[in-house]
Amino acid sequence: MITIWHHPRCSKSRQTLALLEEHGGEITIRKYQEDAPSTHEIRAALTALDLDAIDVIRTGEALFKTLGLSRQSESATLIAAMADNPVLIERPIVFATGRAAIGRPPENVFKIL
Repeated sequence: MITIWHHPRCSKSRQTLALLEEHGGEITIRKYQEDAPSTHEIRAALTALDLDAIDVIRTGEALFKTLGLSRQSESATLIAAMADNPVLIERPIVFATGRAAIGRPPENVFKIL
C-alpha cells in the first residue's frame, strides 16, 4: 500500500503521483491541505522520513515568517504550525513499506518502493 500526501496544484506532487501510477499498485491519495494531518501523524511522518521538522516545513512560504517561525524554532512549534497550516508541509510525501520519502525530485520515491 502506498499513500501520498498530495497537493493537486503542485507540479512536483502531480509528477510524483504520475510516477506512482506508472509503478502500479494501490495508491491512497490524501489531499493533505483539505484533510490536514495531526501533530501525531506529522511526528510519525518525520520518523518514517528520518528527518527533523525544519527539513519538511516550507520555509519559503510567507506564512512561515508571518507566524514568527525561524530555523531556530523548536520542533514542537514547527509541528504544531504544520498541523494548523498544512500549506507549510513540504510536498509531496509518499509512504510505503513503513518508510517515507519527499517527492523532490519525484524520483526520490523509488528508494522506498
